[in-house]
Amino acid sequence: MNPLHQFTVTQLVPFNLGGVNLSFTNSSLFMVLSAVLGSLILWSMVRRQALIPTTGQAVVEALYRFIRSTARDSIGPGYEAYLPFIFSVFVMIFMGNVLGLAPYGFTFTSQLAPVGAFALLGLIVSAVVGIYHRRLAWFRTFLPQGIPVIIAPIVVPIELISFIAKPFSLTVRLVMNMVVGHILLKILAGFVFSSGLAGAFPLLFVALLIIFEVGIAFLQAYIYTILTSIYLGEALNAHD
Repeated sequence: MNPLHQFTVTQLVPFNLGGVNLSFTNSSLFMVLSAVLGSLILWSMVRRQALIPTTGQAVVEALYRFIRSTARDSIGPGYEAYLPFIFSVFVMIFMGNVLGLAPYGFTFTSQLAPVGAFALLGLIVSAVVGIYHRRLAWFRTFLPQGIPVIIAPIVVPIELISFIAKPFSLTVRLVMNMVVGHILLKILAGFVFSSGLAGAFPLLFVALLIIFEVGIAFLQAYIYTILTSIYLGEALNAHD
C-alpha cells in the first residue's frame, strides 16, 4: 500500500457554499476529536481533586506547571493572561499528533492547511497583543531601535519577511516531522504483514518506533508551544 495514502484528505460530509468547498473531512473530524478528547481526558483526570493527588491529577498538574514555566520564561510578566491560550495550543497539537498513531487514525498535523492556520492564529494573536499593549510603538518591530532611518527601505522589508516567515517555519517543522515518522511506520508495518513469521523482528521495531513517535509528538507540541510563547513575548517586551 502506498505509504502516502494515509495523508489523503477525504470528504465525509460534502458541502459547498457559493462555490467554496466547506466539506467536513477526515482532517476536520480529527481536529474535533483532538479538541473534545483532549478536554475530556484532562477533565476526567482532575475532576476528583484531592489533597493527596491521584496519578491522573498529578500528571495534569505536572504538565500544567511545565507549560506555565515555559510561558513564564518566554513571555515574562503578565504571562498568566495568555496561559489558557498557550496550554490549549499544546493540548490540541499533542492530541492531533497522538491520534494519528491510532489504527485508522488521521494526523491532521501532517497537513499544511490546519497547521498553518494554527501558526497564523498565533502570529495574529501576538500582533494584536503587541499593538494593544504598545500601540503604534509595536511597528518599531520592523525598524529596531538604533537602526538609521536612511537604511529603513532595506531593513523594513527584511524584518517584515522575517515576521511573516514565522508561521511558515512553525508549520513546516511540525508537518515534516509528522510526515516522515508516519511514512516510516507505514513502511515497517508493511514489512510485518508481508514477512509472515519473520515479521516478529520488524514488529518489535514498530512497537519501539511507536513509543518513540509518542515522544516526538510531545516534543513537537512543546516546540510549537514554546515558539508561540516566544512570539508573544517579543510582541509584549520588545524595546521601543
